[in-house]
Amino acid sequence: MARKTDIPPSYYGEPRKFDPGFRGPIHNRGCTDVVCCVVFVIFILGYIALGTVAWIHGDPRKVVYPTDSHGQFCGQQGTPNANKAILFYFNILQCANPAVLINLQCPTTQLCVSKCPDRFATYLDMQYNYRYNKSYWEYYRQFCKPGFDNPRKSVAQVLRDEDCPSMIVPSRPFLQRCFPDFITRNGTLTVANKTVFKDGLGKTRSVIDLRDAAKDSNLEPRVNWTAIAGGITSLLDAKEVGMKIFEDYANSWYWILIGLVITMVVSLAFILLLRFTAGVLLWLIIFGVIAVVGYGIWHCYWEFSTLRGKPYGDGDVTISDIGFQTDFRVYLQLSQTWLIFMISLSVIEAVIIIILIFLRRRVRIAIALLKEGSRAIGYIMSTLFYPIITFVLLAICIAYWAVTAVFLASSGDAVYKVMSTPDKCVYANLTCDPETFSQTNVTKVCPGSQCTFAFYGGESLYHRYIFVLQLCNLLVFLWLVNFTNALGQCTLAGAFASYYWALRKPQDIPSCPLFSSFSRAVRYHTGSLAFGSLILAVVQMFRIVLEYLDHKLKGAHNAFARFLICCLKCCFWCLEHFIKFMNRNAYIMIAIYGKNFCTSAKDAFFLLMRNVVRVAVLDKVTDFLLFLGKVLISGSVGVLAFFFFTRKIPVIQEEVPSLNYYWVPLLTVIFGSYLIAHGFFNVYAMCVDTLFLCFCEDLERNDGSPLKPFYMSPQLHRILRREQGSKLYAAS
Repeated sequence: MARKTDIPPSYYGEPRKFDPGFRGPIHNRGCTDVVCCVVFVIFILGYIALGTVAWIHGDPRKVVYPTDSHGQFCGQQGTPNANKAILFYFNILQCANPAVLINLQCPTTQLCVSKCPDRFATYLDMQYNYRYNKSYWEYYRQFCKPGFDNPRKSVAQVLRDEDCPSMIVPSRPFLQRCFPDFITRNGTLTVANKTVFKDGLGKTRSVIDLRDAAKDSNLEPRVNWTAIAGGITSLLDAKEVGMKIFEDYANSWYWILIGLVITMVVSLAFILLLRFTAGVLLWLIIFGVIAVVGYGIWHCYWEFSTLRGKPYGDGDVTISDIGFQTDFRVYLQLSQTWLIFMISLSVIEAVIIIILIFLRRRVRIAIALLKEGSRAIGYIMSTLFYPIITFVLLAICIAYWAVTAVFLASSGDAVYKVMSTPDKCVYANLTCDPETFSQTNVTKVCPGSQCTFAFYGGESLYHRYIFVLQLCNLLVFLWLVNFTNALGQCTLAGAFASYYWALRKPQDIPSCPLFSSFSRAVRYHTGSLAFGSLILAVVQMFRIVLEYLDHKLKGAHNAFARFLICCLKCCFWCLEHFIKFMNRNAYIMIAIYGKNFCTSAKDAFFLLMRNVVRVAVLDKVTDFLLFLGKVLISGSVGVLAFFFFTRKIPVIQEEVPSLNYYWVPLLTVIFGSYLIAHGFFNVYAMCVDTLFLCFCEDLERNDGSPLKPFYMSPQLHRILRREQGSKLYAAS
């Protein structure tokens, strides 16, 4: 007789009726969500077409190589600039103008050079020294236009025709562009240890002028060259560190691979041993947490008593007396702080103990399912290597998306604009044609103006919708990534369900269960997997848009808008994780019963609601145990790698390679070990989730009689009988 507090089964849907012919994943099934499958195929074909169009119109060289004033790439093989891979600015001061951000054009001649200047020099100094030593001109001409060979030409004419720069300053290449060699010494900005230099026009300029180059502009914000200088110097120093890191990888890659192989072996052994150690390990963790929290309570009480016993201390001072302090160590000197900590930990301890008392039987079921999952993987070892297929498919998706994005970003023709030194030129920043520019009257109206390369773009329909095409590229990419994960989850679920619904294990397990499950998923359920993946991709797309808006509103003063964005981000984060949870269980039901996505999601939801307590306990217990396994494996391999790379293992000291930074291979081994363990334990988590749903279905379908026997393991059956006996006793 049911208790009055029990929720009737119809509230969360009716349990399935017994089907004497049911023996696990249904083989005679039909295609589901055909419309979604057709739409998915159309989108894939459209994605291929988008990549083809981007490949036709795009040119990655526009991203890789800098471009000079004539639209020619620097450093491209087969061109006059093949040996000139660095872009040099005639007057870097002009590039500091904030108008560059609006016009997308630095109003000075840009030239491809083989190396950056390494000294201060002016055109006037060069002319003066040229009379005595020709080498001055040979050095200076590297930074003049190709073909210019008249060092006696006056400065005014040279500057008018933009033949040579009026000055050069010591520079270093950064992103294949010459930037002044800024160095901050004792808070003073210098270039090559100098704070002043000649500008080639008879004036002595301060290095501070580079920082304040935008002082005459009425546009804000001004360019912070101090920050730029510090950033460039830091990044150039980082380049040197990067070379050392690359050298360390070259010397230690063999040992890194050995460490990752060890991780694979340990992960596999850990999963197989969980069937014997899951119970002991889990209870050790539980009692360990209780002991740690108990120690925290005792320590807080000891600190509280010590502070309260001080005659002239801060024992009687409260938090409200001192108010808000930026140094949080101040609060640790107050007895009230430790009292709050002690009360909080006591509440946590009490909650943990109460939960364990009331859920101890469900914890036993969780342990039994964990052991059963290890046994299932032991019988279907091929499932542990399926993540390799998922990894390959994800790598293809990521590579295709990245290449398409680069080609879309580099689509367009060279756009030239009028560059004029006088700011009042009416033709400034207007589009021009370099082939016919000399025939126009622009040079007469604006003497010294030039038609120089500005950027890549266009006015066609394709170029106008580049941003929209980038969004489509991102959406389909998210769809394909989620579909790949869904295919993996459905495939693994079908394989593990074949194990559970085998009455005699392993005799009744079908041959090649993983391949059979993969074939069923691709042949019959591509549409259902695409449907669930599309829902998740749309939600993720909204999250990306919200992150973009949040980034744009960071400097805004509209508090309500920022609060609204924050709330929406939180809501969509919760929605994404809920959809992931529901999709995962829907794919399990699809793998077993072969129904469409909506029906499977509904059945999974109601089945979980009818077993909501078991779901909560199993989910948290499994997650915690698997996280502990990942940390244990990656940490153990990391400790071994630390002793090896620091030469603390005497037996193999001579085999350790010479390294600049031992932490480079060490962190690589730890991070790689965690990823490998994560891949193995994801299979294990999918196994446990599948077995749990099958377990719940087994309870509703069967009663343990000879006509309707349970398919669960004997251990699960014994725990279930004890649980049912306790319920009957409580009901009576």
